[in-house]
Amino acid sequence: MRGRRGDRMTINIQEHMAINVCPGPIRPIRQISDYFPRRALGPEGGGRDLREAPARLAPLALAPPAALLGATTPEDGAEVDSYDSDDTTALGMLEFDLLYDQASCTLHCSILRAKGLKPMDFNGLADPYVKLHLLPGACKANKLKTKTQRNTLNPVWNEDLTYSGITDDDITHKVLRISVCDEDKLSHNEFIGEIRVPLRRLKPSQKKHFNICLERQVPLASPSSMSAALRGISCYLKELEQAEQGPGLLEERGRILLSLSYSSRRRGLLVGIVRCAHLAAMDVNGYSDPYVKTYLRPDVDKKSKHKTCVKKKTLNPEFNEDFFYEMELSVLATKTLEVTVWDYDIGKSNDFIGGVSLGPGARGEARKHWSDCLQQPDAALERWHTLTSELPPAAGALPSA
Repeated sequence: MRGRRGDRMTINIQEHMAINVCPGPIRPIRQISDYFPRRALGPEGGGRDLREAPARLAPLALAPPAALLGATTPEDGAEVDSYDSDDTTALGMLEFDLLYDQASCTLHCSILRAKGLKPMDFNGLADPYVKLHLLPGACKANKLKTKTQRNTLNPVWNEDLTYSGITDDDITHKVLRISVCDEDKLSHNEFIGEIRVPLRRLKPSQKKHFNICLERQVPLASPSSMSAALRGISCYLKELEQAEQGPGLLEERGRILLSLSYSSRRRGLLVGIVRCAHLAAMDVNGYSDPYVKTYLRPDVDKKSKHKTCVKKKTLNPEFNEDFFYEMELSVLATKTLEVTVWDYDIGKSNDFIGGVSLGPGARGEARKHWSDCLQQPDAALERWHTLTSELPPAAGALPSA
């Protein structure tokens, strides 16, 4: 557009400086002379390309963006994500290690330190702590938390937090959410930033080091504040996510470690209730009072019920109790073992937490555990199983202790 005579033409700063203003890490800008061949006369009068001399371009040999941000290099096993824009760098950086132990079915999370956290208190400091969640899943059931470091923006925790009952399927599908929050005793705790790490990035028995920037939490808009078009897109995305995870998706309520062994000498099945992990909280105090019941279906005589003792106020109970079912191996092959976990309540019906069925009609790990037990007599086989919200039909009429 042409201006009137005498008016000064305005040029924006981006055009004047000729830089790339796209969001992301700041990268070195190439000199304009790099795009054009520059030739000088040599002793023989011939021309030579000055770009062949790397010394002339040495000032542009800057460090990579990851090094500018203080992140470790990929050769050190660090995860370098695109969380290094100016907006997210202001939240701080978190350094931690992850290790998946396939043999013990555990995920070890070592929370090391944070640097340059965003000030949250009036004194220009913060009282930070770290929370861990496994997604998808019951948030309260699988939450782990570090101690709070007072009045610092560069906290050092060096704490090890462990998830039990982690299977190869979890490593494939689950995401570890690491949140950094500021503790406030007079009001609600404040969110600083988070990191989400897909567990599929981990390799069994190999520790992986991370040193990456925190990012902001992106809250989902409530349906009432959405337009009709956005509500439709939101419903479509939710249905698509459920379809990708598989049909008949059930809510996960925790994990249980079971031991199965068929004794050829005693001619019966020995069922061991070892422990549970990350159970869903059923009481108002954020805990449960869990116990386990087992049935061998079909149960014509109604004598197959066994029950453990009640563990008070815990989401990770240890039972270490064994139950014995006297039965021939051929008959046992037609049975189904139903294991349910309940929350004990005084003066009212007990709450169902979750259950799992092992037998010829089961799927996945539950069916494999059952078949391995029948094929390997006198061998004690321990496996972790996922507790789901599906209540076995026969157990629905037995809510009491």
